[in-house]
Amino acid sequence: MDTAIARDIMAWMADPANNALAPGLDEPAFDTPLVGCASGTDPLFAWLRDDIGSDFYWTPTEPLQLAFPERTIRPEDVTVIAWVLPQTARTREAHRRCRELPSLPWSQVRHYGEMINEKLRRFVVARLSSQGIAAVAPILLPQWTQATSPRYGFASRWSERHAAHACGLGTFGLSDGLITPAGKAVRVGSVVAEMVLPPTSRPYARHDAWCLRAAGVPCRACIKRCPAGAISAAGHDKQLCFNYIRNVTAPYVAREQMPGIPVNSCGLCQTGTPCEHGIPKQPRVRAQSPR
Repeated sequence: MDTAIARDIMAWMADPANNALAPGLDEPAFDTPLVGCASGTDPLFAWLRDDIGSDFYWTPTEPLQLAFPERTIRPEDVTVIAWVLPQTARTREAHRRCRELPSLPWSQVRHYGEMINEKLRRFVVARLSSQGIAAVAPILLPQWTQATSPRYGFASRWSERHAAHACGLGTFGLSDGLITPAGKAVRVGSVVAEMVLPPTSRPYARHDAWCLRAAGVPCRACIKRCPAGAISAAGHDKQLCFNYIRNVTAPYVAREQMPGIPVNSCGLCQTGTPCEHGIPKQPRVRAQSPR
């Protein structure tokens, strides 16, 4: 995506002052971002609302309307801008060596990296606002809350991974992680704006198209990587995942890695897999020889 706002995002993240792994460190938290966008009229957003929870999940116009109640927001005037922040090679390598508890760099990115992501959301909103464009980061709205989906359990009013999926940036894996061109070891952010940008093409037709299992490959990499047993061939057990983080990894981080700082760090399923750092190679279908 080559637009002014995408270039602004790239430039902001390229500034070491904005992208440090932790206070006082020169090492970056993230590699070069990926940026995509989608129209507010994209039917996928209405489908997501109905699939996740029609009584709570937002379509793109709703957070904008909440932030700007004096305006009449029309879907055709709205664009969703999403970005992917890839973990660095050093963080991924350190995390790949772990089996039951997260690496320190991963925990630092989970805490300080998400602070960077929040600042980036605010930067994008401020940048667009300075041009007279109504913009909002949905998850920063006071009305944004967690929710319970009848079909999927833990959910929220706006999912940035689903926004990135709609913006052509990735598809979902067995663990519910977003597999992007930069892999699954990523963090994601989004902003909704009253502006029209050309939508990024979605080079996939299925929500799980880039997962090897969708291609018929019996990959079990993320299943094996999960110390909580929360991933199986049936998918991701969010409750088991939640319990392991709250009862095992978060206390470990607060006790051993970042004393006194509560960090919901784990993400072991995002490394040591074929989708860690890119779209895994799909198997070739061999042409049958004529008989």
